[in-house]
Amino acid sequence: MAKSAETIALSLPRLSEADMLAKARAFHDRMQSRRTVRDFSPEPVDPELIRIAVRTAGTAPSGANQQPWSFVAIGDPDTKRAIRLAAEEEERSFYANRAGEEWLDALAPLGTDADKPFLETAPWLIAIFAQRWGIGEDGQKIKHYYVPESVSIAIGLLIASLHSSGLATLTHTPSPMGFLNQICGRPDNEKPLVLLVVGHPAKGARVPAISRKDESQILFWKVDR
Repeated sequence: MAKSAETIALSLPRLSEADMLAKARAFHDRMQSRRTVRDFSPEPVDPELIRIAVRTAGTAPSGANQQPWSFVAIGDPDTKRAIRLAAEEEERSFYANRAGEEWLDALAPLGTDADKPFLETAPWLIAIFAQRWGIGEDGQKIKHYYVPESVSIAIGLLIASLHSSGLATLTHTPSPMGFLNQICGRPDNEKPLVLLVVGHPAKGARVPAISRKDESQILFWKVDR
């Protein structure tokens, strides 16, 4: 029988309902302004902001608390250049061969194509890897549970943290992106999921005029009568 885990006291202040609603609305309003940006400024960003955001991402819940994620913060111009070249090679293949007309039509309103200059322009890239399995001190594999779900939650917290600090982001997902393992020096048990572009938006940057689904389209209630 498994040994019971050690516990500590929960620290979560109890707020008044008014304060809870105020905080919830303020956070919603802040996140409502978040938009994916494709035009970045080369203006430097303090690496401490990246460090704090990744630490925030690391607070995410995970299957069996295995925390199956790795984040590689990339600010080196030569590394960013190598990533751009590899990503654009995959993107050209995607747009020319793998993407069907329906997929291309869905992407058309966003104005995307195979050219990804933001991968070099933005001051930071964060490559996010999912640890498909762990490796014990004896070199044996350790099974990980709910890896995609766990890492996805962490990515959401990472984006929210960066946006809350006033930075713009872009979730870039070239496919396949195994080249990130080689460029970032990550082991085979890690699968790259997202390449997050981080920085200040370029002066005069514009974003597509798109909207988000109405609450009635995403929230469905089942409550006692």
